[in-house]
Amino acid sequence: MKTDSTLTKTEFDEFLAWLDPDRDCAADRYERIRNRLISFYLNRQCGTADDLADETINRVVKKPKEWKDNYTGNPMPYFYAVAKNVFLEYCREVNRKIEPPPDTSRPELEEHLACLKKCLAKLTSESRNLILPYYQERKRAKIQRHKAMGSNMGLKPGALRARIFRIRTKLRECVEECLGNLPENNDINSADI
Repeated sequence: MKTDSTLTKTEFDEFLAWLDPDRDCAADRYERIRNRLISFYLNRQCGTADDLADETINRVVKKPKEWKDNYTGNPMPYFYAVAKNVFLEYCREVNRKIEPPPDTSRPELEEHLACLKKCLAKLTSESRNLILPYYQERKRAKIQRHKAMGSNMGLKPGALRARIFRIRTKLRECVEECLGNLPENNDINSADI
């Protein structure tokens, strides 16, 4: 992603004057805008929300003075428009860095899967029928499935997530114990889950 974080004091002072002629009000407005931009990026699961918010502000600051003089109304919608473009650039950059999926022919992956199957078999049918469908879908279908599961069980989303977390924790412990026992014995010696 193209970044140009070098702002001069003059550019920043002009930017603050554009936000509000009163310097204190402009500083407050700047902080509100920056916090909103950080929230915008955090809501999109960006790990570098602070940096992306600063990049967004820098791009608006770099706009020509004539453009700022002709702009009327609340500047926040424009900041959001620039933020969307910065976010798209961020996504393209992150997608380029994604590593290929793991090689499924690796023996340790097969061991992990074998242990996971054993541990899933040790779950109560209620727990197994809850956790397996929870992780089956993707994107919008996943959200809809979670809502349906919660309403069928009479649970709020947080309560459903808490149950899934507890089951997943038990599964993780069981799998770790199974993997730890592999060299000596393939039997899982843990208590029933």
